[in-house]
Amino acid sequence: MQIKELLESVEALIADPNKGLPEDIFLFVSRITPLINVDLLIKDDKNGTLLTWRDDGYCAAGWHIPGGIIRYKETMAARIEAVAKNELGTSVEFDPTPIAINEIIHPSRNNRGHFISLLIRCSLTTPPEEDLRFKGRNPMPDEWMWHKCCPDNIIPVHEIYRKFI
Repeated sequence: MQIKELLESVEALIADPNKGLPEDIFLFVSRITPLINVDLLIKDDKNGTLLTWRDDGYCAAGWHIPGGIIRYKETMAARIEAVAKNELGTSVEFDPTPIAINEIIHPSRNNRGHFISLLIRCSLTTPPEEDLRFKGRNPMPDEWMWHKCCPDNIIPVHEIYRKFI
């Protein structure tokens, strides 16, 4: 079988790339090209930063800035809105110009090993989903909490954002 035929077979498995890829195909793509993601820097009127708990197996569990990978033919604005809705149950206003652009390369990771990360300044237009608020026990995936300073247990890849938190 020729490469072209193999690729056509793979492509036939993708229903709508705008809505994401099947996991195995996504991981393959992440092994051969950098991914572009948006990270939402959400501040309150007291300069606290809204972080969510992440425990997905790609890095050590910890607090992180909510974010997501931009899909094929999806605008940056649409991904920002989707992250706010999916991770926080809210909506945001945002500055379309990133306040930081970082290239992240994980030297030992093949899957999801290279990112171009865009840090976007955001403000909430509605409160985050109350059911996901961290309540003082061991944090659970997707719970959120306002932080007055950068926590010690921020995920390692988000150390680059410490000065913004």
